[in-house]
Amino acid sequence: MTDAAPITDDLAAAFQIEGWPVRGRIVRLGAAIHEVLSAHDYPEPVAALLGEACVLAALVGSSLKFEGRLLVQAQGDGPVRYLVADYGTDGTLRGFCRFDPEEVAAASQGFSRPGAKSLLGKGVLIMTLDRGPDFERTQGITPIEGESLSLCAEHFFEQSEQVPTKVRLAIGSVDTGQGPRWRAGGALIQVIAADQARGDTTEVWERSRALFATLADDELLDPTVTPETLLFRLFHEDGVRLEGAMPLKAQCRCSAERIEAMMASFSAEDRAEMIEPDGKIHVKCEYCGRNYQLEPEAQSA
Repeated sequence: MTDAAPITDDLAAAFQIEGWPVRGRIVRLGAAIHEVLSAHDYPEPVAALLGEACVLAALVGSSLKFEGRLLVQAQGDGPVRYLVADYGTDGTLRGFCRFDPEEVAAASQGFSRPGAKSLLGKGVLIMTLDRGPDFERTQGITPIEGESLSLCAEHFFEQSEQVPTKVRLAIGSVDTGQGPRWRAGGALIQVIAADQARGDTTEVWERSRALFATLADDELLDPTVTPETLLFRLFHEDGVRLEGAMPLKAQCRCSAERIEAMMASFSAEDRAEMIEPDGKIHVKCEYCGRNYQLEPEAQSA
């Protein structure tokens, strides 16, 4: 029996620099992010912003030690009113955006892709931990600051956890012979707090940040560059190892049963107003775009 091939794409993994008080995580997304983003006809800047949010959700969520979900949400008064990236600790991802097409087009007139601040405007970034119905949800909220979602995330960790953090997020369209397809990647490093054993960590953190700053978007997106190769390029002088790689996939949790349970919460009068000319109630999942057709009588049972 041969060992299973290592995961090289659609993955999240931790990494450790040998002897350094620095921890990190890396995410690579291929087919999974393409499925999430192609479920809707998003304008390119909107798809890119949602893709970055999905990478961020996987970076943070894959470090959780319990079963549940991590939601990365952002809302503001800009062209993108609301976005959510939903990561399950079983390695599943989904997400969607609400936006004004005309405002997005107006914000996209420049030479560069508009970032988080331009698209979201004045608003907040929210991270929510959901451990299931037996636990209360916990949230952290920070203002949208900085043009990139990575800067917003760094500010979030600085404010909510007081942990020095650097985040890199990349999203783009890559043609590997099947036509252009979305790819995404990201990495995160955090310094472990100084203590008597470690001593002052300032110098090593500055060095880590300097090396991390050389990480290029095309390296995170290139499917021919494995995570191990990418990390070796960054930290080869000191040694780095990848740990606990787990597969990621796009998967929505919608179902006919969930939709029917949701519809049952409406009054008979409200449901009657939802009936379409064909005599059915039509519900579209905001995440995956799947359409459900429900019989009105089934909701009144």
